Amino acid sequence: MSFSPYKIIFMLSLFSGSILTISSSSWFSAWIGLELNLMSFIPLISSKENQLPSEASLKYFLIQAFGSAMIILSSTLTFFIPSISLSFISLALLLKLGAAPFHFWFPQVMEGLNWTQIIILMTIQKLAPMFLISYLSSEYYTHIILFLGGLTSAVVGALGGINQTSLRKILAYSSINHMSWMLFAMLINETSWMIYFLMYALISASVAFYFSSTQAYFFSHLINSSQGSISKIISMMNLYSLGGLPPFSGFVPKWVIIQEMILTSFYFPLLILLLSSLVTLYFYIRLTLSSISISFTQMKWNISLKPLKVLSSPLVSSINLFGLLIPSMLLVI
Repeated sequence: MSFSPYKIIFMLSLFSGSILTISSSSWFSAWIGLELNLMSFIPLISSKENQLPSEASLKYFLIQAFGSAMIILSSTLTFFIPSISLSFISLALLLKLGAAPFHFWFPQVMEGLNWTQIIILMTIQKLAPMFLISYLSSEYYTHIILFLGGLTSAVVGALGGINQTSLRKILAYSSINHMSWMLFAMLINETSWMIYFLMYALISASVAFYFSSTQAYFFSHLINSSQGSISKIISMMNLYSLGGLPPFSGFVPKWVIIQEMILTSFYFPLLILLLSSLVTLYFYIRLTLSSISISFTQMKWNISLKPLKVLSSPLVSSINLFGLLIPSMLLVI
């Protein structure tokens, strides 16, 4: 995604829409922020040259518009049946997030975007709906919806990515699986899901940045990558960190959530979340082993490497090694 002046303006309005939604004191201003966020993201992903981004932008617009319509219709019932109204608003926000069982659009939209747009979709676009859901998490019916949505997202995110060869769809189902951890974190306290979301955003952005630097979109692209073995191994640690494998950084937020869920006696959902994480680790390990063990067939003297790209990917990947230091820092504190 080339950064022309009008795209910078749309990026600023995208950020302002998220900030307006998070800081709003009424559902009307929150809805305005969501619409501003939507209308700013559509021009960033649409393209005249390629049909896939245009199709993805149309799907994204229709789904988000349907979610916004549900919020408007549900808000009219607030004065009459507040519990039902808030339940429908919660369902609409889960649809906007792409959490299961409303996940059907998310992998398809991800498949039509480039890696820069995917980073925005997986991080910034999830921020405003997640804050709105966290505001509703104390309601009884919303609590049940988030509980069931978290369980469904864990199972769908784990099983959906097993036989995928597209890296974008693998990251989409991984995002759905991580959504289940954040939904259960919302049921416990406000701080837990914010810590998890921050770490998830950093790690998923580093994974997408690595795939962008190698221009990898499918399995075969990783195998044919022209990176050196050391650089490839360091970059592949992103995936282990995203899967929550100790002792990488991605394990730290999961460790926090596991402790909180044990204290609140969420034993059955914790078992489902841990089993689903094992399944996601399976297809991450399958990715890394195939790309590291199968050698690149092109002649070495025909490869023209850009030094900035070769160095930048391991530098971004180094964020995942900080997980080794976090427990020792906590002991010092």
